[in-house]
Amino acid sequence: MGRSRRTLPEELLLLALDPATGTTAQPQSLDLGLAGAQLVELALAGRIAPDGDRIAVVMPRPTGDPTLDSALELLRRRGSPVRAVHWIGGPRLGLRQTYLSHLERCGMVHAVEGQMCGVLPTTRYQATETAISREIRARLDSAIRTGVPPDPRTAALAALAHAVGLGKHLYPGNEGRSSRSRLRDLIRHDPMGGLVAHAVMDVQNGVAAQPRRGPGGRPAGAVPAQPRQHGSGSMARAVAH
Repeated sequence: MGRSRRTLPEELLLLALDPATGTTAQPQSLDLGLAGAQLVELALAGRIAPDGDRIAVVMPRPTGDPTLDSALELLRRRGSPVRAVHWIGGPRLGLRQTYLSHLERCGMVHAVEGQMCGVLPTTRYQATETAISREIRARLDSAIRTGVPPDPRTAALAALAHAVGLGKHLYPGNEGRSSRSRLRDLIRHDPMGGLVAHAVMDVQNGVAAQPRRGPGGRPAGAVPAQPRQHGSGSMARAVAH
């Protein structure tokens, strides 16, 4: 896949990055959201598709993005569709740091070294391409304000932002309550985004043992299996949250 378009994990991370502090909002749930965003991006690229509440590989050809291709290969090796909640809840050591480092190499963020309590090394990240972050935010704001169904990519981004709890970061306080509610409602506009967002929330709530059931006994968020079309914690150095 070309690099002219930012991937959903990159966009979700930029949304979560606080420009004032250089830290990421909702760091623990954000890790789950990034794993989920990879699934949606792979679906948008036509590599995977939902199969009930599971994820099936429908085209194993690499996308050209090393991080996405690593996830695609892991899914392929499973040999059979995997439940989204199990995939997202699996170990994803360093995924957030991987994307932060990637954004730094691309010149979209700048790492600022520091210390916590004068001893523990920390790294904060400041966005350098603020116009990109504003454009991402504007897409969400437009979908919330106009009520017009967004494109699948924006709908999935909104669903993931809600699932990881970014609503209170993006639209804080009582004045942001209606925007947070509309952000949550955007989850219905993309089946894959909805499936993944529900899986992210289920992992956070510890609901992973049994499939969530919707009307008629179908797993919640389930859609018929079919290929998607192109559509569109410590580390070596601590990352301040």
